[in-house]
Amino acid sequence: MIALLLRALLVGILIAAIETLHGILRVRWLNRHIGDKRARRVTVVSGSLLVLFTAWVAVPWLGIRSQTEAWITGLIWVILLLAYDLGLGRWYFGFSWQRLLMDFDPRKGGMLGLGMLVLLAAPWLACIGRGLL
Repeated sequence: MIALLLRALLVGILIAAIETLHGILRVRWLNRHIGDKRARRVTVVSGSLLVLFTAWVAVPWLGIRSQTEAWITGLIWVILLLAYDLGLGRWYFGFSWQRLLMDFDPRKGGMLGLGMLVLLAAPWLACIGRGLL
């Protein structure tokens, strides 16, 4: 189980790096062309696809053997990414907590909650899709 947790953490860090690059592209390019609110809605789909692809590639290496392990892996990823997103937003960019919570409000373009649900389910979905569970 320790090996799975360490591997899940490593893949979570990889997902954080991929999503960081994805976010930079959204802010630098897509926001300018279609606006912030619409860009957030578009990129929740592309970001979710990136997460699902990463999970698809990673699950054989992770060695998930049960549905419980798949969901634990997803939970590790959610905790890691939430801590990273909120920490980066609060202490690097200096956003208020109110501004950060907007990222979870679909009425304001915030789709982070949906993205986190995909992140949580991604290992389980990838295992099911690969016939590993």
